[in-house]
Amino acid sequence: MELNKLKPATGAVKNRKRIGRGAGSGHGGTSTRGHKGAGSRSGNSRKIGFEGGQMPLQRRLPKFGFKNINRVEYTGINLDVLHTLATEQSITDFTKELFVSKGLASKNDRIKILGRGELSAKVNVSAHAFSATAKEAIEKVGGTTATL
Repeated sequence: MELNKLKPATGAVKNRKRIGRGAGSGHGGTSTRGHKGAGSRSGNSRKIGFEGGQMPLQRRLPKFGFKNINRVEYTGINLDVLHTLATEQSITDFTKELFVSKGLASKNDRIKILGRGELSAKVNVSAHAFSATAKEAIEKVGGTTATL
């Protein structure tokens, strides 16, 4: 090994511009910032979406859609979930508090029982809304539905 043959390990040295290191570096003088203007000065940062004064894309595109301020959001709970709880944990009365304690809904949610799955156990369910198929399935096995 000789001193003139030493070199860093592969990947140790990155090939990047070393700006502001004199005219001989090719990146001295203005240090790749150009002449004058905000971009050449320290502390400059542009707003997100700024396109150099051109009308930004988010302002060129048309607005669309509609947000109904009276929309009521429901958290859906399917019959197969009720069936699982009824058979594995032998629960017969399903209330909002039970759904919240089991982590199926949060305390401010409105709950809607949906009709996916089968129900074989007789259960009493109270919720804010029921789909037609869910209500029919619960009442078919002898259970009751109560709307909050």
